[in-house]
Amino acid sequence: MDITKRNNLNPILKPCDFVPAIEGMEIACLLNPGVFMMDGRVGLVIRVAERPKQIDGKISFPIYTDEGFKVLEFDKNDPDLDASDPRVIKYKGQNYLTTLSYLRLAFSEDGVHFHEDVAYPPIFGSRPSESFGIEDCRVATMEDGYFLTFTEVSPVAVGVGMLETQDFKNFQHHGMIFPPHNKDCALFEEKIGDKYYAFHRPSSPELGGNYMWIAESPDRVHWGNHVCIATTRNGHFDSARLGAGAPPIKTNEGWLEIYHGATAENRYCLGAMLLDLNDPTRVLARSEQPIMEPIATYEQTGFFGNVVFSNGQIVDGDTIHLYYGASDEVICLADLSIQKVLNSLKS
Repeated sequence: MDITKRNNLNPILKPCDFVPAIEGMEIACLLNPGVFMMDGRVGLVIRVAERPKQIDGKISFPIYTDEGFKVLEFDKNDPDLDASDPRVIKYKGQNYLTTLSYLRLAFSEDGVHFHEDVAYPPIFGSRPSESFGIEDCRVATMEDGYFLTFTEVSPVAVGVGMLETQDFKNFQHHGMIFPPHNKDCALFEEKIGDKYYAFHRPSSPELGGNYMWIAESPDRVHWGNHVCIATTRNGHFDSARLGAGAPPIKTNEGWLEIYHGATAENRYCLGAMLLDLNDPTRVLARSEQPIMEPIATYEQTGFFGNVVFSNGQIVDGDTIHLYYGASDEVICLADLSIQKVLNSLKS
């Protein structure tokens, strides 16, 4: 039940539209942008994944160290190497990412045609907890500034970091606000009562699983009262894992959250969830069928196919302008009607 209207110019951004920011690298993927409005323009905070140009028989990738970027290289036929997943490899029990991700900004006057602005430099990992990169930024626009939550990746853990900015040129880093293993953090863009709220996704390899949780905070840095609000469902599009997308949308019927769900075969779709306005730990409705599926060619084939993944949007009246990553390689745009999404939850 795909109820989105894809833009006829999709993909609106491809790796070839950018020049690598790391010397000697190539851009392998553009992924999952956070979205904001500033000075009348739509801004994207794009996850850019770079790697060295690959040589036949070898696999190489960058990591970030105290001395700067370093490239590791292995023989593909090394018996200690497991390179079956294009995103992650394992060598002698240690996992490595095949690319190093950082964040780049692009702007548009019409919401479709984007370009970089040299006044806004890339955002790289800046601490040991980000040595394998920073990924999948969500942007919460609030009265006192923009708050960027993103995944910090390192050899020891995956957690959630947060940056605060007024202008996307100067940032205050608040450190890791959700400890490992955690990701998919989206802040609500206004307080409920006297508390801030955020979705997050802790993961457990034994008890529990890859579920959506919600937490509250007095200051957006210290979080507590964690509540699991949604688990995986056998036989559904979110049978293996699920996580929040962009900050939820406030409607008369409740907080509307567009979230991603995946199967064990790593097919990623989007669904919707409706939460109580005054108590967002109460789930009022949840999609039985996905509202968006990877059905376009550019969503089915790419760096990692059969993926639609969104963590950024612009709301204009009844329309959600949804910016999303397709096949872990290109950036696309689709429109959704809020009322249609709400009606799909009622049915």
